[in-house]
Amino acid sequence: IMVLFLFFSPPLQVKKRQQAVVGFLEANRISFQEVDITNVEERRLWMYQNIPPEKHPDKGNPLPPQIFNGDSYCGDYEDFFQSKENNTVFTFLGLSSPPSVKV
Repeated sequence: IMVLFLFFSPPLQVKKRQQAVVGFLEANRISFQEVDITNVEERRLWMYQNIPPEKHPDKGNPLPPQIFNGDSYCGDYEDFFQSKENNTVFTFLGLSSPPSVKV
């Protein structure tokens, strides 16, 4: 299941990015779990520890949204956006293809 790390009350730019990812997942009927890291130190630390070092900014900590498929790191918003532009988002998410929709 996709896990999306979020802030509960994010700054506007972060909120728009979070909404873009959530909107895509919902529109494509991809099951996901939102994890709010605003007030839960344990979740925030897990997220930081499971993001590859090369994805950490020079200053501060990585900002949500951060996307995981289970415990596997997929990427951040920039990676998500790039995969949408390249039409490779399902590969980016670690999914073989769009979920089948039952009629």
